[in-house]
Amino acid sequence: MTKGAVCSTLIVLGLMAPAAVIAATFNLSSYPGLEDVSNLANVKLDLRYATQDNFLGRPVYGDFRQCYLQQVAADKLKIAAKTLEEQKPGWKLLIFDCLRPRSIQREMWSLVKGTPKQKYVANPDTGSMHNFGFAVDLSLIDENGQEVDMGTPFDYFGHEAEPQREAQFLKQGRLTQKQIDNRKLLRSIMVGSGFIPLSIEWWHFDALDKSVVKANYKIIE
Repeated sequence: MTKGAVCSTLIVLGLMAPAAVIAATFNLSSYPGLEDVSNLANVKLDLRYATQDNFLGRPVYGDFRQCYLQQVAADKLKIAAKTLEEQKPGWKLLIFDCLRPRSIQREMWSLVKGTPKQKYVANPDTGSMHNFGFAVDLSLIDENGQEVDMGTPFDYFGHEAEPQREAQFLKQGRLTQKQIDNRKLLRSIMVGSGFIPLSIEWWHFDALDKSVVKANYKIIE
């Protein structure tokens, strides 16, 4: 699918009735400025919500297989990919998620609302930065093509995934120095490229401040 494609269909499995299938559509032409960065040099795409390897335990992206970002975010990601190549030849960015329509956000929210995991999923009423095309979830792949050890998997809903607790967990032996160094490398690359890290998820980075995004861009349904 190209940037000018009129519509992409996302097939979302109903959470309350697993056998039911809900079709949600969104019109990319209604949201100017999006860029498909799926095929950037030094980037590998592994959209986890298009697989069963996510906290929902099911694919919710249907045939949607592209990584779309707003132009500002796409430009910063290109800088990050280039910087990584310069600092760590042979390494790549491993992208788990980019643009996420709000219809998918509602599915996620329904699973965690009212539970301790609620803080890890943005309320769809106000929207996630993913819903605006300004957030990217990612990790690193080393020169041998192996995903780097970050101490927890992507979408791990627990304190060990929180950068703000790394020093504490290093002392307790719950994270190793190597795992933290790997996270610091990712943060250094992303922050140096203009992204803003999230204190509770090592994999999540925003391209702009939330207040700026929500004041100037519309959510993608």
